[in-house]
Amino acid sequence: MSLSMPSSLAGRLPAAVPVRAVTVDDIRAALRAGLADFMAMPTHVIFLVVIYPVIGMIIARLTVDGDLLPLAYPLSAGFALLGPFAALGTYELSRRRERGEAPTWHDALDALRRPGAPAIAALALVQLGIFVAWIATAQLLFTALAGDQHPQSVGDLLRFAFGTPAGWTLVVLGNGLGALFAALAFALAVVSLPLLLDRGGTATDAVRTSLRAVRASPGPMALWGFIVAAVLFVGCLPVFVGLAVALPVLGHATWHLYRRAVPAA
Repeated sequence: MSLSMPSSLAGRLPAAVPVRAVTVDDIRAALRAGLADFMAMPTHVIFLVVIYPVIGMIIARLTVDGDLLPLAYPLSAGFALLGPFAALGTYELSRRRERGEAPTWHDALDALRRPGAPAIAALALVQLGIFVAWIATAQLLFTALAGDQHPQSVGDLLRFAFGTPAGWTLVVLGNGLGALFAALAFALAVVSLPLLLDRGGTATDAVRTSLRAVRASPGPMALWGFIVAAVLFVGCLPVFVGLAVALPVLGHATWHLYRRAVPAA
């Protein structure tokens, strides 16, 4: 499936949007700026992202007591793949605050009306496809290793995962494959989403820029991906509530890291 949008819906970015190598110091600065944005606009941001932990709790409820119990962890971990889109409004708030404005939550909704919105929607479908592929892979892996076993409780699942050779294979392979899916989703979206919000263009052009930005700074970008994963994991405890703070801080910080990775036009 092509990520390109019709010219009537989205313009094109320059053939090669300049990218700049980022450093660990840039990551520190982006986190500080993201936290400052959150402290300046906490009420607006929590309002925007409260649906994220609510949906997470619904997923947890469905999996803990249902037939989807073996997918509880893959669903929870994979749900983070959709985090950049849940944080889209925070990019807009940071963009406006950067310009000296005093944004409200109404302004965050303008992210859906920016010129790059059609391309953002196309990229969202691709990320959703990665999420579905990850869940299908996790299900196939569990079925292959567990056979006819079907845990009836969290305790049963933990005993299988950590008390049997097949369970340990599931843990190691599952986390390894999950890391690959997460790395792909991260590389596609880390720069492309804020770039589309900022300048518009097509999803294809934005993804190419994102991949070039990752290639320009593989070490720092890998560190940033690890920080995002770790903060989101902590934010999931307990029952996803911490994401109401973790997600907006990371969203604001992602905007500032984008500013350091892609020079202003």
